[in-house]
Amino acid sequence: MALDQSFVGRTYPPTAPYEVGREKIREFAEAIGDANPAYTDPEAAKALGHPDVVAPPTFPFAITFKAAGQVIEDPQLGLDYSRVVHGDQKFVYTRPVRAGDRLTVTTTIEAIKSLAGNDIMDIRGEVHDESGEHVVTAWIKLVSRAPEEA
Repeated sequence: MALDQSFVGRTYPPTAPYEVGREKIREFAEAIGDANPAYTDPEAAKALGHPDVVAPPTFPFAITFKAAGQVIEDPQLGLDYSRVVHGDQKFVYTRPVRAGDRLTVTTTIEAIKSLAGNDIMDIRGEVHDESGEHVVTAWIKLVSRAPEEA
């Protein structure tokens, strides 16, 4: 079943705040194999002009993908998540994510299109800190594979 095109432009409520901790940043940097000291050493981060350690550029995926769950789990959309693969990801930053940030994500469906029987959905996540300052915008492209022929 094709996804409902009328969902394009639908925005979901902001998530509860996610508090970014130094340990989460360190764990993420370790998991991706990035030894940049700005991710683990507050003094190294301060030497670069940051108030505390900063997160690797792909760190927001963890919170924006979770926020996209509002879209994925929306029963009216008609998405069969068992057929979904992650197609693409991109980030546009206003500033780095820092330890101590309390971030919320507002998710919007930007596009839905069908191609060769597959549904392709672009989801945008706007990430703001608790003062309302924009931090990063993340785009996730999900591909819902066409059902296999019987």
